[in-house]
Amino acid sequence: MQAKNIRDALPAHLALEACEDILRAPGVRIERIVSKGHASPEWYDQDEGEWVMVVAGRAIIEFADGSICTLSTGDYLDIPAHCQHRVAWTDPGDLTIWLAVWYR
Repeated sequence: MQAKNIRDALPAHLALEACEDILRAPGVRIERIVSKGHASPEWYDQDEGEWVMVVAGRAIIEFADGSICTLSTGDYLDIPAHCQHRVAWTDPGDLTIWLAVWYR
């Protein structure tokens, strides 16, 4: 078995966010997301809970109730299922690397 690093093989160009499954198992999915100046085009209303951590960079998540959460390197957040939210902003000058865990 060989270890991998969340910073391995980062995309050189990001016209769109880059999403990559790290692990899929019954009841859980772990994904690496790489953003640079991206924002969500619409609101998310997911059937699963989502735990998200900013491994590197900065981002702002906005919730349907108007509240926002500013995240920077090392910050994490647990978003319950059906909590409407969107990524309002990611740093356009640097990569934002997310670790997202979806769970039931």
